[in-house]
Amino acid sequence: MAAGRAPSLKLERSLLDEGAPVVLACDEVGRGALAGPVTVGIVVIDPTVKRIPAGLRDSKLLPEPKRELLAPRAAAWVRGWAVGEASAAEIDELGIMACLGLAGARAYATLGEAIELPSGAPLVLDGNFDWIGTPIERRARVITRIKADRDCASVSAASVIAKVHRDRAMRRAHDELPLYAWDENKGYSTRAHFAALDEHGPSALHRHTWLHDRTEPEAPALFDLGVG
Repeated sequence: MAAGRAPSLKLERSLLDEGAPVVLACDEVGRGALAGPVTVGIVVIDPTVKRIPAGLRDSKLLPEPKRELLAPRAAAWVRGWAVGEASAAEIDELGIMACLGLAGARAYATLGEAIELPSGAPLVLDGNFDWIGTPIERRARVITRIKADRDCASVSAASVIAKVHRDRAMRRAHDELPLYAWDENKGYSTRAHFAALDEHGPSALHRHTWLHDRTEPEAPALFDLGVG
């Protein structure tokens, strides 16, 4: 898979030029996994934002080694960042859409503990559906944008930071329980993952409500399993 075109700050600059003191950006990873948390990254930039880090892309377009290199650069480039999660058990209990909002609210709250976030600041959200939830919508002006993770540098940064954070957690989980090869699949659907489930059954890290009607993938996993 090609790295794709570089994201820009066109949307973010236009919002700052309109008078926004800061721009927030948000993206999720782990939404489609069978195991592990759903993770939301959120970043904030202001008018002093500098040149975009070289090589920054949507996390799905980058192989794992490049994401690992870019994550600290992305974190240093923005004014502030935070990550929030909702666990597999919470996903089983509440459903994935509620947990996207829960993880986002946790990320926003963590960021707000470190940086003052002005009320009504724009928040750029990848996609065409506002999943961020009421707690944040009361504080920020959510702007959905299809392919924002590809086209908006701030959302790309949030995507990379969240992806690396979650991948590291799944590798640690693999060290504790190596049966499912989470160091390779990060909890996503692969034939090897399904074979391990058939042999060993699900673990506490699996989303049990997602396993009842599962079907084995017909094609190899996506590039570096970088799906969101």
